[in-house]
Amino acid sequence: MAQRLAGRIIGWTRSKMPTREQMEQNRFIRPYAHRVLRSELWRFTRRSVPRGVALGIAAGIIIPLGQIFVAALLALPFRANVPVAATTTFITNPATIPFVWWFANWLGSTLLRVDEVTIIAPVSTAMQQTEFDKFLEWLTGETLVTAFGLVALASICSALGYLFSSWGWRWWVARKRKKIIRARRERLERARHAEGSA
Repeated sequence: MAQRLAGRIIGWTRSKMPTREQMEQNRFIRPYAHRVLRSELWRFTRRSVPRGVALGIAAGIIIPLGQIFVAALLALPFRANVPVAATTTFITNPATIPFVWWFANWLGSTLLRVDEVTIIAPVSTAMQQTEFDKFLEWLTGETLVTAFGLVALASICSALGYLFSSWGWRWWVARKRKKIIRARRERLERARHAEGSA
């Protein structure tokens, strides 16, 4: 059951994953194509895949438009897998956006309410002093409460995405190794059996 589900998820992900040719044709990425299309950013490794998942989730939740473009560009400094980063931006889509915004609004208002209760209100004070509140509103196109909730939600989901994809990668590699070891053992047993019968 778990293997079938994992196979379906991997199949769906591969079908939605942009190819290098598609990224090269994208008019927004074309000026940066020589960097975004570097081969090391398209390899699936135990470090690049979880980074791509985390970046894609963060870009998908925080950035309202051009999420794939932002995720692909963020993959450069973080050495994340570009197709994985681009694909995981689909965590937000027309079906999930209303729930994400509703939850972000609730989370932001809860966190800011807790912050107000504290004596010095560190989050509110820091945001007003650095004008980070205006930046958040500009970045997300939402009110401060929702914008703050989106950033908090993106941070939590990105961290969870990183952990789960790291664990999933290790599970997948371990399963692959077991299959290879089992196949080798079966070949050795067949060869021994063939020698014994001869």
